[in-house]
Amino acid sequence: MKQKELEAYMAEPGHHEPVGGGAPTLQDVAQAAGVSRQTVSNVLHAPERVRPATRERVVEFISRLGYQPNRQAQALARSASHMIGCRIRPLTPGALTSMHDRFLHALAEAGRAADHHLLLFAAEDESAEIDSVGRLHRGGAADAFVLYDLTADDQRPKALLDMGVPFVAFGRTDTGADTYPWVDVDNVLGTRLAVDHLVNRGHRRVAFLGWPSGRTIGDRRARGWHQAVESHRLASTCGVLDVRSEDSVQAAIQVTFRLLEHSEPPTAIVTATDTLAVGAMQAAQRWGLEVGRDLAVVGFDDTPTAAALELSSIRQPIELVARQVVAALLGTDEVGPGRRLLEPQLVIRSSSARPASPRR
Repeated sequence: MKQKELEAYMAEPGHHEPVGGGAPTLQDVAQAAGVSRQTVSNVLHAPERVRPATRERVVEFISRLGYQPNRQAQALARSASHMIGCRIRPLTPGALTSMHDRFLHALAEAGRAADHHLLLFAAEDESAEIDSVGRLHRGGAADAFVLYDLTADDQRPKALLDMGVPFVAFGRTDTGADTYPWVDVDNVLGTRLAVDHLVNRGHRRVAFLGWPSGRTIGDRRARGWHQAVESHRLASTCGVLDVRSEDSVQAAIQVTFRLLEHSEPPTAIVTATDTLAVGAMQAAQRWGLEVGRDLAVVGFDDTPTAAALELSSIRQPIELVARQVVAALLGTDEVGPGRRLLEPQLVIRSSSARPASPRR
């Protein structure tokens, strides 16, 4: 069966209706037909490479399962530019490192492995980013885009959907996230893991040092802390130990001082970023406390700074995020394009490894 005949066959009534739950994927077809994913891909894109008997069997299961190829991803894979656009975010003053930089590096590596490259551009705000994406896409400079750091009511996904621009988001909005493809890290789970770890070490006064309310990622990390202290029945003890700060070392030092001045100060602190954790560590040292013995500290993001300072931290699987973003853009994800929430990992170092001191 030649390509035109195959496309005509796939266009016939009844050949696109999925059976069972969820849309079938290329991997489903491969498993059902007893062939590799590459063989199914060849049947769809280069049928002359496949033996007639195998080709007919694959086509039969394409029909039987109701598999529908991702046309948008196919168009991107055949595009001339092989460029993926992504906005460069401004640096945060006072922050020790930028997760955005690490993500861009991982995204570039994942794109290169798929014969695509990054086109980085600057934009003052989300509105300017939308305008830039429209111009770059219309001009053929980039075929698809990656959105980064979505807010709760972010307007970028809807705008790009309305423009017909292919994209995948790293992060998700609070509403409407079922209308576009995204990959995200479970920030709620991250801080829950940190609190569980500290409670298992014997801590009962676990503070949270986070961002001001209204920032999606920060709010989710705060939610995880609240859920964890409630599940451990520590809400009455820890409820007054929820404090917020801008993401800088100096701001975190000042806020940590206020925690340590409390009549019942915390024996452990979970922070929303490693930058805030470093500020908490410096404040503890100036207060005359030994981090890891008198005060446990757990950060978030597991930056190189965390490893250098022996800071326990929640590690985001950024490299996996980048690979899955590119796979979703190109339609090479084995489980199909859609929405994926990845689990972070707690990395325990000396800042929180010891059991809580009985005298505290």
